[in-house]
Amino acid sequence: MTDVLIAGSGPTGLTLACALALRGAAVRVLEQRPAPHRESRGKGLRPSSLEVFETLGVASAVRAIGSQGVTLRKYFDGKQIADTTVDDGGVLLGQWQTEQILRDRLAELGVRVEYDSRIVAVDQDATGVRAGLADGSEVTAGYLAGCDGGRSTTRGLLGIPFEGSTRGEPAMVLGDVRAPGLSRDFWHQWFTSEGGGILLCPMPGTDSFQLQAAPEADERGGHVPPSLESFQRIFDRCARMPGIRLADATWLSSWRINVRVAARMREGRAFLVGDAAHVHPIAGGLGMNTGIEDAAALALTLAAALGDPDRREDVLDGYEAERLPVALDVVADTARRYDRVVDAVRTPGRGTEAGLVRE
Repeated sequence: MTDVLIAGSGPTGLTLACALALRGAAVRVLEQRPAPHRESRGKGLRPSSLEVFETLGVASAVRAIGSQGVTLRKYFDGKQIADTTVDDGGVLLGQWQTEQILRDRLAELGVRVEYDSRIVAVDQDATGVRAGLADGSEVTAGYLAGCDGGRSTTRGLLGIPFEGSTRGEPAMVLGDVRAPGLSRDFWHQWFTSEGGGILLCPMPGTDSFQLQAAPEADERGGHVPPSLESFQRIFDRCARMPGIRLADATWLSSWRINVRVAARMREGRAFLVGDAAHVHPIAGGLGMNTGIEDAAALALTLAAALGDPDRREDVLDGYEAERLPVALDVVADTARRYDRVVDAVRTPGRGTEAGLVRE
C-alpha cells in the first residue's frame, strides 16, 4: 500500500515526495495538469529552502542553473535613478526549473508524477485514506498531503475553512515575455509619479523576463486582462523606451491580494501543505519558500509516524503545532512588507528591496 499520497506536483509536493522517498516511504504524486508547465511563477529560493534542498541532494543543481545576487535597476518617470545589488544567499530561477530539478531527483528515487490525475473524493478511517479520482479509480494510502495550491481541491474535500480575505480586483498582472534589446544584467523596475509601474526580471537559463505590473485600466475604470498588447502599453507608459518591443508572452496571469490561513492543517490522516494551507502577499518572496519548509516538516512528521505507529497520534499533532503559528506569522509579516513596498516605490530610487527584510 502507498504510505503517502501527495496531491500536487509544485515545489511543495515534490519536496515532500523527495524527502519521504529518501526515508524509504512509498509515495505517489498526483497532478491534475496534463503535463509540466514552463512558467516562472515563484522565482526566488531563500537560504532556508536551499538548506532543505541540500538534504535532498539538489542544491548544487539549483545553483548551477540559477543566479546568486541580483541588481535592481530603478527608474522613475522613465529616468534611471539608482542600482541596488541584493544578495541574501538565495538563488533566482524559474519555478518550472525548480520543479524540473525536483522531478528528476524524484525519478532517481523511483517515483514519477502521475499527470491528468484529479482527486474528486476523500474518505478516511483509522486504517488509512481513500481518494477517488476523476477517472473513476481509487487510491488507498496511509496518509494524504494536499499540496495543491491556493485553490486546493483537497482542502475543499476535507471541509477545512480558508479564513481571511481576498480583494476583488487584481493588484498585479504577470507574464513571461522576451524583451529583445533590454539588458539582462538587471532586474528593471520602472515607477511613475502618476502611480503604477512595471518590472522585468531576467530569468536565468532562458531569454525571457518575468513581467510584473500594475493592471491597465479600461475606459470604464475596470482592469484590462493580461495580454501582450496590454503589457506593451503599460511598458510604453512607464518605461518610455520606444525601441523595446515585448514579444512571446508564454504565461499570462493576474494576482489578487489574498490573506488567508486554513483553520487547521490536519484532518485525521490528511494534511494541508504550502499554499493549500496559507496564502499571502508576495512581498519578500516567502510563499513558495514557506511551502518548502512546510514540506520538510511534514516529511519528518510522517516518517516518524510510519516508523513508530504506537506514537502516531502524538507525532502527527506536531506538524500543525509547529507550522500553523509559522503560517499566521508569515501572513501578517508579508502584509506589512507589501504595504512598505507600495509606499516605497512612490519615492524615486526605491524599489522592491523595501520588502526584503522583516521589520
